[in-house]
Amino acid sequence: MLVGVCDFPGSYAFPPAGYGGIERWLWAVAVGARTAGAEVHLIGPGWLADLEDQWVRKPVRLEDITAGSLAERDLKSAGYDLLVVGHEYPSRPAWVRTWRELDCDVATFQHSPTFQHTPTAFDGERSRLYCYSPEMAERYAAHSPTSELAVHLGLDEEEPPAVKGQDLVWLGRVDEDKAPHLAVRAAQILGRRIRIVGPVFDEDYVHRYERAFAADHVEWVGELGGEAKTAAIAEGLVFVYTYERNYVEAGAAVFGESLRAGTPIAALTWRDGTCAQAALCDRTGATVVADPEADDESAAHALAKAIERASVLDHFEVQATGFARFDPASHFKALAAL
Repeated sequence: MLVGVCDFPGSYAFPPAGYGGIERWLWAVAVGARTAGAEVHLIGPGWLADLEDQWVRKPVRLEDITAGSLAERDLKSAGYDLLVVGHEYPSRPAWVRTWRELDCDVATFQHSPTFQHTPTAFDGERSRLYCYSPEMAERYAAHSPTSELAVHLGLDEEEPPAVKGQDLVWLGRVDEDKAPHLAVRAAQILGRRIRIVGPVFDEDYVHRYERAFAADHVEWVGELGGEAKTAAIAEGLVFVYTYERNYVEAGAAVFGESLRAGTPIAALTWRDGTCAQAALCDRTGATVVADPEADDESAAHALAKAIERASVLDHFEVQATGFARFDPASHFKALAAL
């Protein structure tokens, strides 16, 4: 089977060393495809040039290819069986034109809760859409999505053997959508330290909660990548997951990252059917559904109870379950409909 994994214009590298969403998913698909025995081409100029030592790299984007061009003939002669792309591409006419010339299957994962697809983007057979959570599948029901937990990988982020850490860890972009101030307050309620790992995307948000973020029990780590990022997760006693009441998590890389590192998760949600419920079970974490009408203090107390429940879980079992549930090769086979 020949698989083309396509990049897109973005601010992160392919593959990313630290953060990124769809970029990490595309790299996991490429790794999973190769592990499953498929031949893989990395399509697009965004893929790191030094990958050419071990991967076939085609530095063109399908949407930029003109009809009858040398680039089109080159890709067509390769005989792709499957293209894996970012979620918006099956709805982009220029991309679709080239894809139809290549005459192969296409699969994508819905990483945005708001993007509107064209009515004919997916037929459920040759063009397939995959969604993480029940709420995402419901949002895109018109496109007959398949439920599947996404796997995300970064460069040099292999997980070490599980250990039981000491402090809590929160990882992600620091902004109002992700609401890390709730994790900080829950840690304070429990008398525990918490490490905040990730880049600040919203300075106004950080300033608004400056008193909470400046507390003695909070350690600001900043943005990490590679082994340092993986270690920051693995060394946590519990990974604390939060988000703002109206935010919809579509892809949720952190669940797979944390479980594969052996760190159980305490997740605060505001409704049923979210990524947290899809990804976690009693062996891997604790999820609490807070009342969206309740204040932050009530939500933080509910989250604190979830942290306590997650803190007694076996890190070795968490990691074993994480490797099984978020396995790149198995994920690729699902996307390829094998």
